[in-house]
Amino acid sequence: MRAAALTIAAGVAFACVPAAAQDLPTLRGAVAEEDINNELLGGAASQSPFGDEEEARPRQSRQQRRAAAAQAAEAEEVSAATRTPTATSEDPERNQRAAADAIRTGAIEGRGAGPEENPFDPVGLRLGTFTVRPRLDQGIGWTSNANSSEDGKSSTYSETALRLNAISDWSRHSATVDAGLNWRKSISGKKIDEPEGGINGELRLDLGGDINAVAGAGYRVREDSASSPSLVAGVADRPLRHTLTGIVGVTRDIARFRFGLTGDVSRNFYGDAKLDDGSVVSQAERDSTLATAKLRLGYEIFPAIRPFIEAEAGRRFYDETRDSAGYERSADRYALRTGVELDLREKLTGEISGGWLTERPDDDRLASISGFVTAGRLSWSPVRGTRVDLNAATEVEGTTSAGETGSLLYTGSVEVNHQLRSNLTGRAAVGLEYRDYAASDARDTVLWGEAGLTWWLNRYAGITGRARHEVQRSNLPGRDYDETSVYLGTTFQR
Repeated sequence: MRAAALTIAAGVAFACVPAAAQDLPTLRGAVAEEDINNELLGGAASQSPFGDEEEARPRQSRQQRRAAAAQAAEAEEVSAATRTPTATSEDPERNQRAAADAIRTGAIEGRGAGPEENPFDPVGLRLGTFTVRPRLDQGIGWTSNANSSEDGKSSTYSETALRLNAISDWSRHSATVDAGLNWRKSISGKKIDEPEGGINGELRLDLGGDINAVAGAGYRVREDSASSPSLVAGVADRPLRHTLTGIVGVTRDIARFRFGLTGDVSRNFYGDAKLDDGSVVSQAERDSTLATAKLRLGYEIFPAIRPFIEAEAGRRFYDETRDSAGYERSADRYALRTGVELDLREKLTGEISGGWLTERPDDDRLASISGFVTAGRLSWSPVRGTRVDLNAATEVEGTTSAGETGSLLYTGSVEVNHQLRSNLTGRAAVGLEYRDYAASDARDTVLWGEAGLTWWLNRYAGITGRARHEVQRSNLPGRDYDETSVYLGTTFQR
């Protein structure tokens, strides 16, 4: 009885006291099975009594590993869409396996351009497919010997020079045009009125099959040289000499050999000479035309060196069959030369040759003009900003003096152009002329030297100054002279 009462009292007490679990603040209601599994597996690892977390973590099931892998793949896709692209074949600088022709695009904003290499060189004008570079020089000069004579007088003069160069921009063929006009007019002192000018054009064609052709034409007008042996004595105004030239040629390369055939035509005709007494003397009997054909054979011993041998045959035709003294001056012409062509790109280009030439007049009373001849055009650049030009030529000069045939005139010059500073250019030149009279021991020798500077104010304008000295010595009477001249002016180019 007493035991039953105790049992009933204990049941009532338990019924009146609230459950302890209901007093916990973290009670959240229903719990998912996945949370229970994570709590049992992950929680146990985090609360492991062992120091190493990896050792305490229970092994995941196959289903859990698949779920973790899927979550990792999804995270990788999101990251790839937002991060900077890694190296691909489109970025050859970061991908060493990029294709050889892969090109990386430059930055939109980068470093500024460096200084221009030749800031004072002319840029030229674009006219169609040609680049044209004009130049104008205008200045004042003074000379100690206005007419290059033994008793010449000084003169102050104005000089105007206009030059124009045009070069084609064609993919296969090429064409060049050079034109110039120079006029000296006295301001005070001895009278000077010397016009000189001309134009020359050349067309080069690539016909394929290692065949090339060239065609050119030119015209030049100038006063007859004061040292010309044909000049009339007592002349006040020297006659104008007009020269027309034409050339057509073709070359073909076969293995190391080069064959060339060239035809040249040159015509000289003269204006009237005005004497000191006011009379006029015709120079028509000096008018002539020279036509020649040249055959050249060259052999390439090195890619840049090609020796050659050249044979020439032609005839000089005078407009008048007989001159005023009754001489038939038309003549046959023959020449044989040997030389070498050089093409070392920017360092050394051109050719030089030497040989023997003969002109035999139709009139037996006139001696033949024969002698050693030389010709050359070389351009050498030993260092950047420096250019050395060598020019040499031999010309047959006719005459109308009774019993005389003419002479051989040898000319040669060396010119050095050097860029002292980016805006300061220096020039120095020396030259020699030697005249050898046919069937005579008469000789003329001319030596000259010239130096000048051009200071560029900008790319389009500059100031030019130069000085020149010339001396002629001859074993003929009345032909020696000395001349010194200076010039100062402005230069404009485009």
